[in-house]
Amino acid sequence: MTKTTEHRTTPPAREPGSGGTRPGTTGGSGEGRRPWIVLAVTAVVLVGSTVAMFFPLKPEAIGVLGCVLMLGLIFLRMPVAVAMIIPALLGMLALRGPLLVESTLTTLPYQQVANWTLSVVPMFILMGLLLWKAGLTQSLYAAARQWLGWLPGGLAVGTNLAGAGLASVSGSSVGTTYALARIGIPEMLKAGYDKRLALGAVIVAGLPGQLIPPSIMLVIYAGIAEVPVGPQLLAGIGPGILVAVLFTVMIVLFARKWAVATPGEAGTHPRTTWNERFASLLKVWPVPLLIAVIVVGMFSGMFTATEAGAVAAVFSLLITFLWKRGDGPWRAIADASMGTVSSVGAIFFMLVGVEALSRMFTLTGISTGFADLVESMNLGRVEFLLMMTVVYIVLGTFMEPLPMMVLTIPILMPTLQALDVSLLWYGAFAVFMGELAVVSPPVGILAFIIHTITKDPEVNQGHEISMNDIFTALWWFMPMAIVVTIIMIFFPEIATFIPDLTAGK
Repeated sequence: MTKTTEHRTTPPAREPGSGGTRPGTTGGSGEGRRPWIVLAVTAVVLVGSTVAMFFPLKPEAIGVLGCVLMLGLIFLRMPVAVAMIIPALLGMLALRGPLLVESTLTTLPYQQVANWTLSVVPMFILMGLLLWKAGLTQSLYAAARQWLGWLPGGLAVGTNLAGAGLASVSGSSVGTTYALARIGIPEMLKAGYDKRLALGAVIVAGLPGQLIPPSIMLVIYAGIAEVPVGPQLLAGIGPGILVAVLFTVMIVLFARKWAVATPGEAGTHPRTTWNERFASLLKVWPVPLLIAVIVVGMFSGMFTATEAGAVAAVFSLLITFLWKRGDGPWRAIADASMGTVSSVGAIFFMLVGVEALSRMFTLTGISTGFADLVESMNLGRVEFLLMMTVVYIVLGTFMEPLPMMVLTIPILMPTLQALDVSLLWYGAFAVFMGELAVVSPPVGILAFIIHTITKDPEVNQGHEISMNDIFTALWWFMPMAIVVTIIMIFFPEIATFIPDLTAGK
């Protein structure tokens, strides 16, 4: 499962007795009519925005209407690529006529996708799916638990660091959270952990994974911002390690405060022996080796990001044959290949939509207009980025990572260049803020997934776990996410140091 497939995930319906009505039902208070009212209002806004684009308006107004139309289509769960292409083409039609639309449809898809640097995308996706099919993701969590279980809150620490590794190689925060919730939550509850700490450790476990190479989200950002893929991947290493370390420290402090037992102290698990720890490493050695080969290879200049993707894909193919021998390796490879084709198609279609939308914004002048507005406000680099932190947090309450990126990056490019903000640094910043979007209420897709999983008695271990518990756990960890963001803003070298070292290679 890759990151691109998770954006169509719909939060589960509220259960009876949870304070609301299920979709499609009607109640005496008229609750059942509300979804239809919302849909009707959305339809009116969409139709109104579309019609208004062809009125004699200023180009900037047409650009704003295009944004409104895109947001409305995303709200209706239309694929992100389609939601971008429709307003882009309508805006071009309103501004320049049908010839521009015809030219765009004829040339843009090939120009945008026939890019050698994007060949790394299918290889990284194939790598992640092969490792998942080979069963290495489950073994990685077990190894992290056995090596870190001695710490206060050791199971939660192991969950956090395993999540970073799982998300980095799988490219899916949803897939990582699903696996960790099923395995980690019952283990932590058995060991006497406060349920909110157990839930919080799982929720934030995938946050650093999309920053640590290989990261599909950073590759997508590189395509949108037109920056080199290799340096962009390297720019995620420092912030990814920072996120993992700070959340680990926070978990340890929480565990000490609430006297959470380690597995050995709780009496529910035997202590892990050194033989068991080293045996666990034998089951996961391909994962750290693969990440090291990719990072060291790009850092040393031994190979490019595209060549790193090829090495990773071939290595993962061999590992799948080795790990699945006698257990249907060809079936695993076929499933991974089909998943790769589906995911790559979705990503490339989205990149076409991003470029179309960016061209429409350029025609309307909305991008340069925003840059002029920021300049007139006399905002410096730090003030602007603090403002964007608030904007991303607000957007994250009702949008997901990809829509956030494609909405903001094309508009912000002139402003970032005017304020001398490193595009490599901003890639790490935007991806991290996007990852916060999948846990932020009220959308909070990961929170809804965990709530669904914890209904299973084998997972909740007899504890009653409500959505309020999950969101409370989230708010425990949110301050640390803000701290990470502030550190990144005031110390941009965290992201740019490694790419700068490789600049001359």
